[in-house]
Amino acid sequence: MTTPLFLLRCVQIGLSIRDLDLLTIGMVNDMYAESRNDECSYATLATQSDFDNF
Repeated sequence: MTTPLFLLRCVQIGLSIRDLDLLTIGMVNDMYAESRNDECSYATLATQSDFDNF
């Protein structure tokens, strides 16, 4: 990952330069991945019986 791409990801998830003092590159990458997962929708959701069978 290049520096410009990293900074773009920070802007996309709403981080400031001041926030980066408290976070690692890995934490920023995890936050970005989770933010993309929030937009995902699932066709079928598991029920309690599905979890019991698991």
